[in-house]
Amino acid sequence: MKNSLIALTALGVLLSCRFDHGSEKEAPYLRWVGDIEHNNAIDKVAFTICNGEEQVFQYFNIGEGPVYKNEKPTILNTFHSQYKSVEDTNQNGLIRIRFIVNCQGQAGRFRLIQSDNDYQPFEFDKYITTQLLEITKRIKGWQILYKDGVAVDYYMYLIFKIKNGKLIEILP
Repeated sequence: MKNSLIALTALGVLLSCRFDHGSEKEAPYLRWVGDIEHNNAIDKVAFTICNGEEQVFQYFNIGEGPVYKNEKPTILNTFHSQYKSVEDTNQNGLIRIRFIVNCQGQAGRFRLIQSDNDYQPFEFDKYITTQLLEITKRIKGWQILYKDGVAVDYYMYLIFKIKNGKLIEILP
């Protein structure tokens, strides 16, 4: 009797797990951690990638820093001349803006990640993040990269180090 009760309980648990699992749809994984899917709510419809989602190269495949026609000093000058500091001793950490540059040298699908100096999630003042995002979106002149003679899409990122609301460094 005791063995029958254990067997029935085990069978019930197995069946409930099977039915519960079968009722949920598993979310598909992206190709790589950090891939940026199109989001109708925040991405411009006009921005398109050229070679398909599976052919967007990661920044570590490129082996270069920011590939900008006028080099990094132009990017630095752009931010230092347009960013308006916020005097706030609580605004410290890193803001990363990641995006895709398509085969035509256009940037899109901008995503923001914020952390404190210990890499823990932190939410910066919207005035800071909005400025950095808008300045990044206005940058023109990303280089077109080629692989085997074909223009490719690639991921790019900029990391902004903020101290007391001031922009003190741009990486990479």
